This record gives sequence, structure tokens and C-alpha cells, in this order.
Amino acid sequence: MSRMKRKRRKQNKFGILSISAVVIMLLVVVSIKSVELYDKNEQYIQKETQLVKERDEELDRQEDLEEYAKYVETKKYIEDVAKDKLGLVYDDEIIFKSKN
Repeated sequence: MSRMKRKRRKQNKFGILSISAVVIMLLVVVSIKSVELYDKNEQYIQKETQLVKERDEELDRQEDLEEYAKYVETKKYIEDVAKDKLGLVYDDEIIFKSKN
């Protein structure tokens, strides 16, 4: 009987050691993966911040374009283009040119 007890004790010790080894390996794997996920999360946060900034810039640009589209439809724009690009003036305007 004492042989059986020794054999069982050895089996119990081996079982406990193997279960402990498996648990330790799982802990190591889980901790490594959690660190990787933390790093990935940080990258995603930075990317989100960058994308939000780009979105805000595009929204500002869109507002500017909408304002410009309204300005293009005004009489003032037509007058500015006619004066700057075509050199046209009203009949009652006097133009002074420098000799330079």
C-alpha cells in the first residue's frame, strides 16, 4: 500500500506541476496580448485624433467654399472680375494710371 501512496503522490505532484505550468503559460500569453492591445489602442486613439482634426479642417473648407459660392453669385463678384481681369469700368468712373 505504501507503494501506491508514493505513486499517487508522484502523480499528484506531476499533475499539480503540469497544471501550474499551463496556468503560468496562459498568464504570460494573456499579459503579452494585453500589452499588444494597449499599444494598438494607443495607435487607434492617435489616428482618431488625426482624423477628427482632418474632418474639422474639411468642414471649415466646406464652409469657405459655400461662402465663396454665394459670393460668386453676387453683383460685387461680377464687378470685381470685370475690373481685375477685363479692365472694364462704369461710364461715370475716372481711371488714373501712373506713369510707372
